[in-house]
Amino acid sequence: MKTAQQGFTLIELMIVIAIIGILAATALPAYQDYTKRARVSEGLALATAFKLHVNDLHANGAFTAVTGYNANPPAFNATANVATMAIAADSGNVTVGFTARVGTAAGQTVILVPYSGGVGTPVALPDATAAFTPAAGNIGWRCRAAGSVFGVGAAGTLPANLAPSECR
Repeated sequence: MKTAQQGFTLIELMIVIAIIGILAATALPAYQDYTKRARVSEGLALATAFKLHVNDLHANGAFTAVTGYNANPPAFNATANVATMAIAADSGNVTVGFTARVGTAAGQTVILVPYSGGVGTPVALPDATAAFTPAAGNIGWRCRAAGSVFGVGAAGTLPANLAPSECR
């Protein structure tokens, strides 16, 4: 009487393990980038209060030449992912500083740059530490990471692969 073969051969098992190893080797770095991007998005969400503050000061002209856009900024408490949040007094740029959990080193930043004018021709906001002159049109915001192609204002230091697409 013949008996049917039962189970897998050693070669078949080795092929399955090799396929699983290849999939894991490609998926793990992508997963790590996704988790870091999620941590960056926390910082951008926390910056909403700071952006609203700059919009409000700009709309009302309620700042002095000494404090500029940094007059009475919102309170900020550091989190596990976001270390600092600051507003530049003259330009209204909101700088979000991240902890080492986000990038390869602590202190990497993304800068949110306010601008006015058309989408094709954004112009930086007027210097708030000088005499107040309102910008023409509504205020828009652009996010800048390292290597950002948006040309107004300073760029942050967070690597572009960790930043959201609108920051690149």
